[in-house]
Amino acid sequence: MKKIFVVVMGLLPMVAVADAAPKDNKFNLNIRRIGFDWSNTSIGNAGEYQNSTVSALKASNQENLKGVFDVALEYGFERFRWDNSVFMEYGKQTLKPYNEEKTVDESADKILLSSDLAYAWLDLDYFKLGPIMRVQYDTEFVGNPRRKVIRPNAGFALFDNDIIKNLYIAGAYEYDFTYSDAKVNKSLIEAGWRIEYEIRDGVKFSSDGYYRKYLSFSEYVGEDLKNDFMANVRFDTNLWGDFTFGPYVQYRRAHSRQAVRAGSNTSVGVSFSYMHNFDLMRSAPEKSE
Repeated sequence: MKKIFVVVMGLLPMVAVADAAPKDNKFNLNIRRIGFDWSNTSIGNAGEYQNSTVSALKASNQENLKGVFDVALEYGFERFRWDNSVFMEYGKQTLKPYNEEKTVDESADKILLSSDLAYAWLDLDYFKLGPIMRVQYDTEFVGNPRRKVIRPNAGFALFDNDIIKNLYIAGAYEYDFTYSDAKVNKSLIEAGWRIEYEIRDGVKFSSDGYYRKYLSFSEYVGEDLKNDFMANVRFDTNLWGDFTFGPYVQYRRAHSRQAVRAGSNTSVGVSFSYMHNFDLMRSAPEKSE
């Protein structure tokens, strides 16, 4: 962990003083998606995950309305790329059966703050390839117990392709202080992707996700995950301007250290979203002849 932070802090001054290459300069506010999702959610083996820190694995089968906020500030120059993003989603259903106590299920509850630094060792016209470093804070709005994880990682990525926006593999470390009586340190391998493809004018396919395989734990907590897989697939069709509508599928499958079987969460639904990429880079005025 200390080595990762030493490398990150060593690279940041390089980012600050690097000479700019105008053709690669960018400073964007990328609103990847702000919107609402309606879905039908099916939960597998929820009984074995009632004490898990992952709310998505212990919810009930339900119809759900979820809000999503996914925004990134993207800064790039020469061979460097530095993205800072905020991802938030929250969805719940309140049930009050006849003559029974009110119950609340959370099928989605996540806050993810991420800072990503990448350097293109190989810089071609159609993609870049090089080392990456990332620090994330992964938590929830109201989870019980409320997840609190700091996750630094370092690895290699292919990025800035017209279709493959990011494809990476990395070694990671987690500081998990979800439980007040157990602060667990974990090592893991993580791979992930973000893909966007315009099928035709006004219709876009996109997908993102990750797979995490945990290798070691500083102590035993039964609810800790041994592996974790999540994938999203979406089709967005422009309705008007930057507003879109389309179907999506979200799938998550994870296996805890104490459970016999893996838990899963599958959501199939439709979404209404706003998406726009604001170019914040001021263009230099043209010189008059």
